[in-house]
Amino acid sequence: MHQLTTPSEEQRLLRTVPSAGEAALLSEVVELRAKNEQLEHALVSRAVIDQARGMVMALAPCSSERAWDVLVDLSQHCNIKLRDVAGALVATTKDRTLPEPMQRELRRALRSLHLADRR
Repeated sequence: MHQLTTPSEEQRLLRTVPSAGEAALLSEVVELRAKNEQLEHALVSRAVIDQARGMVMALAPCSSERAWDVLVDLSQHCNIKLRDVAGALVATTKDRTLPEPMQRELRRALRSLHLADRR
């Protein structure tokens, strides 16, 4: 992401703009930039979550919805944001180890999924 101005520069510009109309326009630009950054971050997070969902689908042949439920369950039981759980799971493809609490909860969630399918 390339940001044209830093937050401190934006604050300085807001204070030095001569007219109210220009100040309102600059304020809107600052707000739109912040929203754009949030959307870019959401897109990156979504891609990682989708990759992790695919990994769960491969580990325990299941639907996309069930894989989503596993990730959400893992997130809730570990008290870690879903995007961070997904990131940790995807990082295992790059020779990183899944933290032990997540490993334990993932095994539990996959066993529950397997048992539910057997009923």
